[in-house]
Amino acid sequence: MSEAAAREARPGADPAAIKAQIVEYCKRKGALAVGVADLEAIDRVAPPGHRPGDILPNVRSVISLGVGGQTQGAWTVPTKAFAYFGSTEGRAYSIAYGCSFFIESRFRARAIYCPPDMDPEGGARIPLQSLKLHAELAGIGARSLAGDILLHPEFGYMYYASVFTELELPPDRPLATNPCPAPSCVDMYRKTGQTPCMKFCPVQCLSGTIDERGRQAEMRYEMAKCAELTQQYEAVPEVLAEALAAGDAAARERTLFDPDASLLWYKMSVGSGGLLAQCFECMRVCPIATRAPLADPIRRAQAADRKD
Repeated sequence: MSEAAAREARPGADPAAIKAQIVEYCKRKGALAVGVADLEAIDRVAPPGHRPGDILPNVRSVISLGVGGQTQGAWTVPTKAFAYFGSTEGRAYSIAYGCSFFIESRFRARAIYCPPDMDPEGGARIPLQSLKLHAELAGIGARSLAGDILLHPEFGYMYYASVFTELELPPDRPLATNPCPAPSCVDMYRKTGQTPCMKFCPVQCLSGTIDERGRQAEMRYEMAKCAELTQQYEAVPEVLAEALAAGDAAARERTLFDPDASLLWYKMSVGSGGLLAQCFECMRVCPIATRAPLADPIRRAQAADRKD
């Protein structure tokens, strides 16, 4: 550890300077956006048992970071191929994991990578923490008409991760304006009563209204419809239950080895990211997710070329 870093780790160090180092670390590792959420605001919204202090008792700051979603090419592939693409969320988690070690080693303050997992007492629908809430309050995403998926005006669709720390860092503010709906989506809604994400959802689980100013007035998301198509981890126990209830060995074999079930076993055996919640048709047609100024590697490279 350098002498300069050691000085900054001592009590009384400038919180803004420490925050700048943490942001620089996360971006150097691949994060596109980094912010600090207001802890009191999180506690006002998150229910008891799902607040940062329920994980790290002496938490003082919640750091949220986002990484890029799909490549530009991924949005163009057929649906049957898209189901195997997985996501870049693992990269967000690895950056957050490293960030917690960075904070402890450099600033001598406790930090944890916030688990992005389900609450074992709540079941498959209830997360331990809302990473989406952290990101929204940290100003690196705003809720969209597509099932409250977060979107960023520059980076479009991202995956998020959080870090909790006992360091007290200056918080950021939520985005001043929501990029959703985009002007083209407002125009389509005025003509048809639907935005692209609503129209092209395969199970029609999205609906909502846009007010006279072209802003979100209401968003409705039917989770059960979405889950029936995409959240295949819930299909596995159903397949097993059906097989157990089969009347004979032949019926049991048909249940376990029909084409759909066989695909599930394959995905599980190879650890395919396509096992969980893979659809993305709402994002495929979203002009913010696919055409934001820095939404994909090609656009980011072009922006870097212009700066040079």
